[in-house]
Amino acid sequence: MNAEKRHAIFTRLQKENPHPTTELEYKTPFELLIAVLLSAQATDVSVNKATRVLYAVANTPEAIYALGVDGLIPYIQTIGLFRTKAKNVIATCHLLITEHHSEVPRNREALEALPGVGRKTANVVMNTAFGEPTIAVDTHIFRVSNRTGLAPGKNVDIVEQKLMKFVPKEFRQDAHHWLILHGRYTCIARKPKCWNCMIADLCEYKQKTPLPDKV
Repeated sequence: MNAEKRHAIFTRLQKENPHPTTELEYKTPFELLIAVLLSAQATDVSVNKATRVLYAVANTPEAIYALGVDGLIPYIQTIGLFRTKAKNVIATCHLLITEHHSEVPRNREALEALPGVGRKTANVVMNTAFGEPTIAVDTHIFRVSNRTGLAPGKNVDIVEQKLMKFVPKEFRQDAHHWLILHGRYTCIARKPKCWNCMIADLCEYKQKTPLPDKV
């Protein structure tokens, strides 16, 4: 895919959704961090249902740490891998309190040192909470990047590197959200909705899905 096509793709995505953001509900960088930690292998809908109740009771490192693992589990047990996530959240809260004055660090190294926080989670927090032009490659972005030809790669690291190289600077801040939403609602895994895709004519996917009534 050439630079002209890439620019056209993001121009259309921007026109359709000028101010995209995460579908996770949060009010502070800390709330976002915990929500992203909980969202691994889970839907944003399930995380939001849990955090609405949790954050009404505890939404600071001190308050959640005071719950302890056993006290946190009832709030998040509807989310996959909740036991491991509960341990990571409590450990993360402890580190934030003892090493970061209860503030979410703004740099990648410090974020990735928190329990349960990998590169993707760090990228989401840096981008969404602190306005850094990072791109967190999840399953949606990985699929869209490969399927469309936007930034093909064998693994998430290669796709991230290519996106950071190929996405025009003026779109880099919001690219993460546009691609996730496109993958979540249009360029879905099994049968992409090519007939309803605003970038179908720019996409290099050869096996485009026809209208359902023509299948």
